[in-house]
Amino acid sequence: MADEYRRQGFELERRIFELDIKCSSLKAEKQDDDYLQNASAILDKLKTFYRQGEESSNLSKLLQDYTQVILDITFYEENKLVDQEFPEDCSPFKIQQLLQDLTEPEVLVTRLAPGQEVQSVLGTELLECLYWRRGALLYMYCHTLHQRKQWIKKNKDTFLKCIQEGVRYLMRMLQVRNSVKLSDGVVLHDSTTASMISEGIFSDTHLLTMMYIGEMCFWAVKYEDCNAEAAEPKEDCLQFRDIGTQILNKYVCACEGPLQGQGWSTENAKEILSILQ
Repeated sequence: MADEYRRQGFELERRIFELDIKCSSLKAEKQDDDYLQNASAILDKLKTFYRQGEESSNLSKLLQDYTQVILDITFYEENKLVDQEFPEDCSPFKIQQLLQDLTEPEVLVTRLAPGQEVQSVLGTELLECLYWRRGALLYMYCHTLHQRKQWIKKNKDTFLKCIQEGVRYLMRMLQVRNSVKLSDGVVLHDSTTASMISEGIFSDTHLLTMMYIGEMCFWAVKYEDCNAEAAEPKEDCLQFRDIGTQILNKYVCACEGPLQGQGWSTENAKEILSILQ
């Protein structure tokens, strides 16, 4: 057991020092970036912990700190891609690398804390953020590709694959927290909050996720319909029309109901629904 614990600690330590090298390299590009500075501060704390030879009984906290570093570093890298409007020559590789980096915390939890749920180790907010960031990255990429009509004509399958992957990540984000059943002893004095939570909407990010899913489903339906004569869809393909309709109807109900007058527009959602339904 002791040998296994040391092996686990060594694997995490190795990754922390690898990330430190990467963070230092990125800081050379932009030293005043807030996210890189935050990642560097956490890494300094983690390096000090390992250099002092301490043994932590709180693997969960180490993995949470490691995950926050991943989130901060990849956020900086994502912003570079967005600012460059996703260059055609390098974006596919860089996006796959970012998706792999954002998946690694879950992989490490499975490997280093077997038998424990990822959510119980990382916490709800970090796990939601990992799914959100992967889905939002693919949304932004697809949003850019959607404007490159000639590229899509030649790479339609790749485009649809990116949409499907992005929608899956965003749907997983919405599923991290189970909708609270108000009959389960939960007392909420604010009826608006109660209504939102009962629908599984816990933040502005959850609402934005719904809109992203709706838009991506619309793009998928548009290009799937253009290819209607193609082979039958695979069993693992998402039903984009049904998913988009369901999610956007919930979005509109929330924005025109409990959130009415709080700045959420339903114009684009309604326009998409008129096409999907």
